[in-house]
Amino acid sequence: MPATACLEPSKHGERMLLSEDIIRPDWDDYFMEIARIVRTRSTCTRRQVGAIAVKDKRILTTGYNGAPAGLPHCSEVGCLRAEMNVPSGQRHELCRGLHAEQNTIIQAAVYGTIIKGATFYVTHQPCVVCAKMLINAGIERLVILDDYPDKLAEEMLKQAAIRVEKIRI
Repeated sequence: MPATACLEPSKHGERMLLSEDIIRPDWDDYFMEIARIVRTRSTCTRRQVGAIAVKDKRILTTGYNGAPAGLPHCSEVGCLRAEMNVPSGQRHELCRGLHAEQNTIIQAAVYGTIIKGATFYVTHQPCVVCAKMLINAGIERLVILDDYPDKLAEEMLKQAAIRVEKIRI
């Protein structure tokens, strides 16, 4: 594909042609690509998720899903939910791991970083537990890449007036 084809506006912003074959992504694509890299640290055997909190075009904190710090990873000891054939989106209390959004919020708390008013870039739509945490953390915007089967989370985010945008990169 010729580089000039990339001058077309994307669904969520403009791409800038810098030279014959270098294209500068818009901010949403840029931050979502970073969230995709963050998820590669995940130790979950079922789904790898990455999240980043951004404010004023600056990354505040990052997180991925996995066991609490210092504990054995699910990739090492197995997944109880998988062993019990628990469907996706159910029985979160059986999971030994924290979700990416939770780890992102926790990192902000540990390091004293204010995330109120931030945008969260998450590779998957949050579950209802994470949606409630994002609401109480004062997140203003949520950008997601993939869906997750949790209608209650969608409804609560909408009721809280958090802008949710799904993008494709």
